[in-house]
Amino acid sequence: MKKLVTHSGKFHADDVFATAVLKKVFGEVEVVRSRDAEVIAAGDIVYDVGREYNPETKRFDHHQSKGAGKRENGIPYASFGLVWMTYGFDLCGNQEIVDDIDRRLVQPIDAIDNGVSISESTECGLYDYGIHGIVSAYQCTWKEAGETEKQYRNFMDLVSFFSDVLKREIEKAHHRLEMVELIEDIYTKAQRKDILEVPYHVTIGSLMQVLESHKEVQFVICKSNTNWKALALRKEACSFENRTSLPEAWAGKRNEELQEISGVDDALFCHNALFMAVAKSKEGAWKLAEQAVR
Repeated sequence: MKKLVTHSGKFHADDVFATAVLKKVFGEVEVVRSRDAEVIAAGDIVYDVGREYNPETKRFDHHQSKGAGKRENGIPYASFGLVWMTYGFDLCGNQEIVDDIDRRLVQPIDAIDNGVSISESTECGLYDYGIHGIVSAYQCTWKEAGETEKQYRNFMDLVSFFSDVLKREIEKAHHRLEMVELIEDIYTKAQRKDILEVPYHVTIGSLMQVLESHKEVQFVICKSNTNWKALALRKEACSFENRTSLPEAWAGKRNEELQEISGVDDALFCHNALFMAVAKSKEGAWKLAEQAVR
């Protein structure tokens, strides 16, 4: 059984998630929370404590004077990122997924742990609750100060919870990668490029990952629960501006009103922002998209 050692006292998202990763990699482990030098020296894997980063000896701290390095975008590594960099592939089996989860999940946690702000309050001094709000909720209060057993239980409860989050993120990343490959294949084989039919429930993120450079694609016909929708592609991945919008007269229209104005007898809804229209049938969604590109 591997002995995992991290620091005692107040815990943070980076050491909680690092523990979750190591438990998933090594299975049954002993988790020790301590700042005692002898305990740290006896650990098989030590992280977020010990002032040493050395993957070969399984030491993953970032509190030493020069830290433990930064990514190309300037985000410094915290213990989660250091552990993920070494063991992420063991969980994912795919470097693209390792990098994707690092960008979406690991880097935001590492950034905040290192005091790097990646977002700012825009109104009333409010910030997103997010992962760090959840971690804060599990800290001992002033009435519970010194209750080390309770603090350990809270820490391990969070490890269990975030292990499920991590598992789900890996599953979703595999599914997203598979969808990207399907979209690439559909685009390559399509005779018509201004409207693509992707017969799945697909996210705009997956579509833009493939189609951002293919500006001729204006709409995608895809599933929408039991219906079908015509979905406008964005001009840029980080923009909400449509390459081609649906007709302005359709904005906010539903059912009979939309059917009358569009001439599509199974049309159901058009979004006010003119990026999506829904019909009962695939054929209806095609008709809505074709009117828009005309």
